[in-house]
Amino acid sequence: MSLDLAYVEPSNSAILVIDVQNDFVSGSLAVRDAEQIIDTINALLTLPFALKVATQDYHPANHISFARNHAGKKEFDKITIFPPAELVARRMPEDERPLEALEQVLWPVHCVQDTTGVAFVDGLEHESLEVVRKGCDVGIECYSAFEDPWGLTNTGLKDKLRNKEISNIFVVGIAGDYCVKSTALDAKKHGFRTFVIRDAVKSVSDEGREWTEMTKAGVEIIDTAQELLTSKIFSQ
Repeated sequence: MSLDLAYVEPSNSAILVIDVQNDFVSGSLAVRDAEQIIDTINALLTLPFALKVATQDYHPANHISFARNHAGKKEFDKITIFPPAELVARRMPEDERPLEALEQVLWPVHCVQDTTGVAFVDGLEHESLEVVRKGCDVGIECYSAFEDPWGLTNTGLKDKLRNKEISNIFVVGIAGDYCVKSTALDAKKHGFRTFVIRDAVKSVSDEGREWTEMTKAGVEIIDTAQELLTSKIFSQ
């Protein structure tokens, strides 16, 4: 299927670079071959997007997702987590989203605040990107660059995009089956036309179910960055 960029202009488009950080590329939670997408992402960052954002997982050392913080649990075990009561108490009365318990994978310690693991990987041209941090609350996992699954915390990304009058979002980065997918699904939910560029994404699993899930939700998949790099819209 040919790339449909109807109504897409650089002036109403943003690129989101998800979690291209040391721990996800070569550190404690490295995704296989993640270093291979850095040049592709850098090439995309030369395009004249109205807004360019890079996200960081940014956890406190005692974060709920770390296996070491749960006695008797091993890395990659699963537990059930519940919305923190102190955050539930602060949510708006009109917010009627369900607050059900969620399954949580227990990860190796990664992307801890003020460590080298949290930094953007060497070689990523990130200096001019606006930074959005997520996963900062000790009791909440936050794969999405927008908000946690319960909507109790948000990163401010949606307002940043709205303030720039962004309609179209292009998502790249790590990991396709976790933070990239969650970000793309939330972007679509919030009303943005959402694209994910397949060869600028690396996933933990090879199964590929994330691509099916995103497509079913209305996220548009671009197979190669070259399609965007050579499009007339972005090369004018």
